[in-house]
Amino acid sequence: MKGRYLEVTYRKGKPLAAYLYLPRRDGDTVARSEPAAAEMVVDYTADGRAIGVELLAPVTMRLDQLNHVLSGLGVDDLTPQDASPLLAAV
Repeated sequence: MKGRYLEVTYRKGKPLAAYLYLPRRDGDTVARSEPAAAEMVVDYTADGRAIGVELLAPVTMRLDQLNHVLSGLGVDDLTPQDASPLLAAV
């Protein structure tokens, strides 16, 4: 199983989008995506496991909102240190 990590995409030095990869198994693919909160979309496998959260507007993302979504998915909160690549960019 691969651990979670945060990937931030930049354009002209500003964060354009971000994706929080959640633990997944080899071969997992996105079967469906659902809006979870303002500017957040959760990706699920065919068997219903959440494998990622897309942050469509990372400059307006609040860590407490993201952690609320993660709690609803049964995933540990993201710490400020975990989110530092994103928080430093905003």
